Order: sequence, then structure tokens, then C-alpha cells
Amino acid sequence: MSTPFEIAKKISFQKQKTYTRFIVRISITATAISVAAIILTLSIVNGFQEAIANKVYDFWGHIRITSVSGAPIEDKINTLGLDPKVVTHITPFINQTSVLSYKQDIEGVVVKGVPASEKISFLTKGKGLDVNYNNTRTAIIISDALAAKLNIPLNATVRLYFMSNETVQQRKMIVTGFYHTGIEEYDRQFVVVDIKMLQQLNGDNQKIDGYTLKIKDANNAQAITDTIQKQLPNNWVATTVKDYYPQIFDWINVQTVNRNVTITILLIIAIVNLLTCLFILMLERVNMIGTLAALGANNNFIRKIFLYQASFICWIGIAIGAGVGIGLSLLQMHFGWIQLDESAYFIKTMPIKIIPSEIILVILSTAIISYLSFLIPTLWIKKVAPANAIKFD
Repeated sequence: MSTPFEIAKKISFQKQKTYTRFIVRISITATAISVAAIILTLSIVNGFQEAIANKVYDFWGHIRITSVSGAPIEDKINTLGLDPKVVTHITPFINQTSVLSYKQDIEGVVVKGVPASEKISFLTKGKGLDVNYNNTRTAIIISDALAAKLNIPLNATVRLYFMSNETVQQRKMIVTGFYHTGIEEYDRQFVVVDIKMLQQLNGDNQKIDGYTLKIKDANNAQAITDTIQKQLPNNWVATTVKDYYPQIFDWINVQTVNRNVTITILLIIAIVNLLTCLFILMLERVNMIGTLAALGANNNFIRKIFLYQASFICWIGIAIGAGVGIGLSLLQMHFGWIQLDESAYFIKTMPIKIIPSEIILVILSTAIISYLSFLIPTLWIKKVAPANAIKFD
């Protein structure tokens, strides 16, 4: 080992209680807290953005295909030859406004028709739509929020009223299940039925409003949408769900700005802490600096001592902070102790997503920025006169 390294280790890890030992521990703690907070911030924001986006994707898919005018289209997407390796699931749908009635209560809703065999996202209670009833009753799934508002129990019979050809048509439905997305706009508005019921109501078993497509990689949604558009008939248009619901995804993207501001502040705090620590340690060791200089040590030799000492503080703090940050993230991921107001955040439990590459980047960035910052206080060493330093008290 080099002499500067041994000297730095000696003065940094003294067993007896000294002012230097206290400052080193405080600096390590502050660095650890900053790194842990950055990792937690990244994990929380990543998890939050993914959880909210997935809720929208589960309900509407990643891409929607409709007609340019919004008029019904022929159900013939299977003839387009979309790549199954890219498009993992295709669901035809019909949306139709209606009035839902139960006993004396009524509520305006949007009836979403999907195939009866379709797996209903967010189903929390009961069964799906593939329930066999006689011709007078058809399965319907409503949100638990709507059920609570109208006091509708599971398996209750409700009525849907549709305006068709200037006449009101009624359909008797039985509630087979409750769903819950946590997104109030969906829960208070949508009910789900078999698409065939709406096609029969509209008098055309081949017409639909459009398709929802799920893809393997949501990050490539726009590129895939552009590719699909080239394969569609002239009167069809493919649009990403982000473009359909920009307000939700804009709100999600705002969290990225908040994350970056928070991380910047934490890095500045960590750097200022290390700079202050190193200045204090150097001031406390002025006598040592003067003695070493008088014995013939050059400025580079003395600078290395304090750089090694700062390195101990930096890397121990980073290691502890990374361990604490990852540990707390894993605890929240597995036990979900931190709960949120779902009406405000759309989710009940704070989500966590750990991305290893981001953690590595945090560790390396903190170390690089810290090393660059360490060079500033060490420039002061060459201004120390040995004769005055030895007498410094």
C-alpha cells in the first residue's frame, strides 16, 4: 500500500474518540442518506409511472383502431395479418351511452361491449361475461363504486335503457361481477357487457366501433402504431392510447420532472456535505500538512492523503446508502406498508420498481461527481506555508 493511503486510513478510522472521527461519521451518514433517498425516489417514481400506465393499458390496450369518422367499421382485422410477435392481443369493442336503472335509482353510463370470453381487467368479485342465461337476461359487470352508489348487490337484476332509432329500448341484465380500477373516471362511467348484445341492439352483428390492441413493448407504441397504420384500410386510423388520454399520461410525465428536481437537490446536498467535510478535515490537519511539507513531501503527496480520506467517506456512504435504499424498496415491494389515497393517486399501495441499471448509474454518478468536487478543497494545500502551519493552533 502507498504511504498516503496508510496515513489516510490511520486518521480516518481511529479507534479513540476524536473530532476527525466524528466528522467522518457524520459525512458518511449524510452521504448514505442522500444515496438512499435518490434510489428510493427512482424506485417510487418508476413504480408509480408503470402502475398508472398499466391500469390504462389493461383497460384500453396500448393502441386503438377506429374509423376516421368514428362510424362503425366491419370486424375484419384478422385479414390484415398483424404480426403476433408484436401485437399480443386484439379485442373488438363497442361503446354506447345508456341509462342504468336499479329499483328507483338511475345513473348515466357508457356501456362497453367486448367478447364474452374476454378476460375482464380489474375484476374483484364475481364472474366474467361468459355466463349462460336465457334470452331475457344478459351478464353485466359494473364497478364496485357504482354498486356502492346505487346499492346494487352481486347477482342483482338491473335494466339498461338505450336510445335507438328515436325509440327507447330496454335490456334486462344480471350483475355477475364487480371491477375496480381505482381511476374514478372509469369506475363511475363504464359498465361491461357482451359485445353481441350491443350488436343485436344495433341490428348488425358485423359492425363494431373499433379494436384495442395490446403490444409486447409499450415503449415502442408510437413506432408500432405507425407501422400498423400502413396496413389499415383508408378509412381506419390507429392511435396510441397516450394520445386518447393525454391528461393522464401528461400527469405521469410530470413525475419525471419532480424526480429529476429531487435528485438534483439531493446530489447538491451530498456534494456540499463532502466539500465541507474535507475542508474541515484539512483545517484540522494543518499541523500535519506543515510537518509533511517540512519533511519534503510535495503537494501531490499531501493531496493524495485527503483524496484517499474523502474516498473512504464517499464509498462507505454510497455502499450503506445503496444497501438501505434497495432494502427499503424491497420491503415496500413485498409488504406494501405505505398506503396512498386512491382517489388522488389511483392506487392504494405505493408501487416500487427497481431498475438495476439506474442504481448502478446513481452509484457511479455520485462517485464521479464527488471525486471531481474533492479536487476543489485540495487546491488550498499549496497555499499552506510549512513554517506557519507547524505553528498553527
